[in-house]
Amino acid sequence: MQGLTDWLIVRTEHLASYFSWLPPLFARLVVGWVFMWSGWAKLNNLPQMIENFTEWGIPLPHIMTPFVSGVEFIGGLLLLLGLFTRIAAVPLVIIMIVAIISAKYDQIDSLETLLGFEEVAYMALFGWLAVAGPGPLSLDHALKSRMAPAFNQRRGF
Repeated sequence: MQGLTDWLIVRTEHLASYFSWLPPLFARLVVGWVFMWSGWAKLNNLPQMIENFTEWGIPLPHIMTPFVSGVEFIGGLLLLLGLFTRIAAVPLVIIMIVAIISAKYDQIDSLETLLGFEEVAYMALFGWLAVAGPGPLSLDHALKSRMAPAFNQRRGF
């Protein structure tokens, strides 16, 4: 039994460690691309989006529409680059929460329905990126690597 456990857990974990750079990169590229273009499309169709925000009952739609669209565009771009990833992910989580409450709340009849919304999947990815970070193939990682010697020298390490 221990041999089977070793093979199923320890060896697969070791094998997976060679690819630990891939999930954060893939997550950033997918959601970054989707939100960059979604924000861009909204910014280029503001009158219709303002009308949608008004119908959804979002307060101050003339202010919130360009703001949210800009956050999606800039946040998506930052995720693509892996720049300020943790900071960019947080407002995107908030946007997903507001989107569910304002546009889909009346559709929620069960936990299964709620968890089936694509906004929840995006929220999970943004939350994971906010906590786990962008991974080694990112500008955040490159900047951190460049800044670490100066930071450690100031701290006396």
